[in-house]
Amino acid sequence: MRSINIKHSLFLLAITALLPATLSAQFFVPEGKWRGVFHNANGTDVPFNFEVKGKTVATAKVYLLNADEHFETGRITQKGDSLFVPFDQFDNELALKIDGKKLSGVLRKKDLSGRVTPVDAEFGQNYRFADNGEKPIGDISGTYDVVFKSRAGTEEKKVGLFKQTGAKLTATFMSITGDSRYLEGVVQGNKFYLSSFIGSGAAYYTGSFDASGQLTGTASGQPFTAVKNASAALPDPYKLTYLKDGYSTFDFSLPDVNGKKVSLKDSRYKNKVVIVTITGTWCPNCIDEAGFLAPWYKQNKNRGVEAIGVHYERKADPAYVKNAIENFKKRYGIEYDEVFGGLVDKKAVAESFPALNAFLSFPTILFIDKKGNVAKIYTGFTGPATGVYYTQFIKDFNDEIDHLLKEDNI
Repeated sequence: MRSINIKHSLFLLAITALLPATLSAQFFVPEGKWRGVFHNANGTDVPFNFEVKGKTVATAKVYLLNADEHFETGRITQKGDSLFVPFDQFDNELALKIDGKKLSGVLRKKDLSGRVTPVDAEFGQNYRFADNGEKPIGDISGTYDVVFKSRAGTEEKKVGLFKQTGAKLTATFMSITGDSRYLEGVVQGNKFYLSSFIGSGAAYYTGSFDASGQLTGTASGQPFTAVKNASAALPDPYKLTYLKDGYSTFDFSLPDVNGKKVSLKDSRYKNKVVIVTITGTWCPNCIDEAGFLAPWYKQNKNRGVEAIGVHYERKADPAYVKNAIENFKKRYGIEYDEVFGGLVDKKAVAESFPALNAFLSFPTILFIDKKGNVAKIYTGFTGPATGVYYTQFIKDFNDEIDHLLKEDNI
């Protein structure tokens, strides 16, 4: 039955896309909180929440709600009774048929390639996971050693951060490449459910806990176990990526969106401390990094500090790259240089920068001293969803910059 509805919705979306935009005002969605549900091909239903602010298409903004985060989407458009909510950084969009206080449609690629995920939403629903009447039998708040297992049997160690207040649960998982950002959900009996959505694919975690507090669960089908450990920790992110023997400096000559070559040897960077971030507009942890680095740079650029973002994107087409990077700069108020390194590929990054022992994660931050030497390299990003770990990252970051600024450049 669902497949018939999907085809019907897609047909309507195709037809209404041809209608004049002037017809849209009478169909615009109500302002306020909404609850949506993705219906995955594997049979799982993944809920998410969003808020519409503004009473007309021209003024309205849509925010995705995950725990403490309100994540703004792109500029919405409407044609006939169809609403389009873009997620520019992920090349995705929600294409939705408006039916009063209900929406139905799909999450799809903007270029219409690949699979679509059916979705529907209802106005005025503030909950995320439906209340089944079961009260939590325990509190799973705490820090955990977590082991994820792949289908091939390989293990990946992470650190889980859980905070439970009554039945409400928030969490994130930290790994050497970053964190899973803001997860939100509930505890019901001895089971827990978490989800998040910012425009790429929806994340979904579910599991249970036993009398000892050990967690067993799955994340989008990948199994994991977790044991509470207040001292749980990951390898030092400053020691994972480093320069090979024989190298002390790091340089490149790469184009910005207008084709102008940028190099660390340019006069703008001479005798300055420079932050180089290897990043991408499509990367959720890079989004968090830009949210930190852009305002930090504005506050510190007059101290003799510079920054450069080296982007690896999903397409090499110049128009695509220019649009992606300029939108990213505008969204986060980035004032430092951004250049294009190539297509998204860790091997390609490693080949672009042979001085690095390896490339493990987008983003990766390099601290360059006034002499042009690499002082430190930070792998991944510990974002605001990690709480005290993010606070510690900021302190360590500032301490390193202060130290490098005090050094003599001779």
